[in-house]
Amino acid sequence: MAWTEAKQIAQTILDGFDIHYRLFREITGGARARFEAADWHAVQAAARERIDYYDQRVQETLRILRRDFKLNDRDERLWRRVKVEYLRMLPQHRQPELAESFYNSVFCRLFDRRYYNSANIFVWPLFSTEHLEAENPIYRPYYPARDGFVRVFSRILNRLDFSLPFRDRRRDIRNLMQAVQDRFPPNRALAQNFQLAVLSEPFYRNKGAYIIGKVINGADQTPFAVPILNDEQGGLYIDALLAGEDEISDVFSFSRAYFMVDTEVPAAVVDFLRPLMRRKTKAELYTAIGLQKFGKTEFYRDLLKHLRYSADELQVAPGIRGMVMCVFTLPSFPFVFKVIKDRFPPPKEMTAAKVKEKYLLVKMHDRVGRMADSWEYSHVAFPLARIAPELREQLETECAESLELDGDQLVITHLYIERRMTPLNLYLHTADEDEILHAVREYGDAIKHLAAANIFPGDFLYKNFGVTRQGRVVFYDYDEICYLTECNFREIPEPPYPEMEMSAEPWYSPGPADVFPEEFATFLLTDPRIRKIFLTLHRDLLDPTWWRARQAVIRSGRLDDIFPYPAERRFKRLKKARPVTG
Repeated sequence: MAWTEAKQIAQTILDGFDIHYRLFREITGGARARFEAADWHAVQAAARERIDYYDQRVQETLRILRRDFKLNDRDERLWRRVKVEYLRMLPQHRQPELAESFYNSVFCRLFDRRYYNSANIFVWPLFSTEHLEAENPIYRPYYPARDGFVRVFSRILNRLDFSLPFRDRRRDIRNLMQAVQDRFPPNRALAQNFQLAVLSEPFYRNKGAYIIGKVINGADQTPFAVPILNDEQGGLYIDALLAGEDEISDVFSFSRAYFMVDTEVPAAVVDFLRPLMRRKTKAELYTAIGLQKFGKTEFYRDLLKHLRYSADELQVAPGIRGMVMCVFTLPSFPFVFKVIKDRFPPPKEMTAAKVKEKYLLVKMHDRVGRMADSWEYSHVAFPLARIAPELREQLETECAESLELDGDQLVITHLYIERRMTPLNLYLHTADEDEILHAVREYGDAIKHLAAANIFPGDFLYKNFGVTRQGRVVFYDYDEICYLTECNFREIPEPPYPEMEMSAEPWYSPGPADVFPEEFATFLLTDPRIRKIFLTLHRDLLDPTWWRARQAVIRSGRLDDIFPYPAERRFKRLKKARPVTG
């Protein structure tokens, strides 16, 4: 009887996952139609909706299990048998790694943390996905040395099978040919088996569809991406050729929205991508294609393994301490850990629930390359012996309500994990003139891109922005963010009496939604070097009319173009509107 019940429970959980992935593929597969229809608001709505699918299916599965089986107490023998039966169902499955993760989610929401071990859940994967293949090949090879680049590019475009025509196909192929000549010198020796390997399905995000592939020349592999845009007048065009690890990694950045790419076997797509972006982990690549829940599982495995094979201490993160979060890091691990404080000192008017709402807003929103994505975890255990005294004191003083002691481990009941960046204030402190110029340009562009996406950071201090390895400035402090359209941008009124300008207190009373952009200069531009550059490049950010104009664009329903690649990579063509480039 127990064997039959275990099998039924296992089947119920796998059925829940299969429903999830079927629905996931349905909404992902709709990306082509939304792109061809230029329905950008539907694109954004689908991206938000898809993020919730996983938790919805987990909750549905839990309701079925509680309805159909007696699960009030954990029966150790029963659940070990359930796991065995679940394993027996996975050998022929096309997404076994995702199914394992789904099982973990269901089990962990049913039972206490003390049961989160290898006997009950898949702490480590039990199925290799290395040689998993889809029914249809995930990529196609092309041979330019044999067939010629023009014919190869034409075949690649044909196989996309878009219902819309390319507006000027000859021009697009000519642009690609010129870019190939510029990016790949003709005197480079070609191997006998020189080829292009191109993923069969385009990657969709925002207003773009991306052809993703790699150039294989002997032992060398060079990634490339070809963005395709919709001119919104019934035609498509190729906008650029991106090549090399840095350019492709930026397209797949943690600060951008998730791609939509329809695949029966996501492991095969990730295995294709991994050699092309060596600095990105498997967790980050799964997350980039919208499988962020499995990305969490993979990241946690990476963390456990790193803790086992390292000896450095967890430390308070460098930089100015925040009023809302305790932030710490492991020097040998390129991520930071953020814990919400128990209380927030004045003038912060915030609750832990509101902080979580802000992080969820960022998760659901288009991050336009300017907001860091984060993984949210519950009940993460760290070895007490690896926690520096200063960090332990800070956590116990400011985050006691989020801590539990479990033997020789400190368990943090809720935290966020993000890619580590250099705080902009620290970067500027040691930067030379060229670096300051680049950072200030990036800082202003980050604010403008966020505004175009209807996000107002709230707190513009440099400490709330980070500089990535590639020199990109990204916002990462979310407790003050709001929608740009919720703000009331005002000019500072004239003082009633001239002497009031010298007063320490303002002569005007701001409302709760009022913002005075002219004030930004007072607390941002105290350094003469930064002030000069900022006023040259971004003076418009101090003008309330600029902000109101951005609000008007958003309220009109128009979505600006913000490209995940440099403007100089774009092919020259007549455009009906200028993108937001700062």
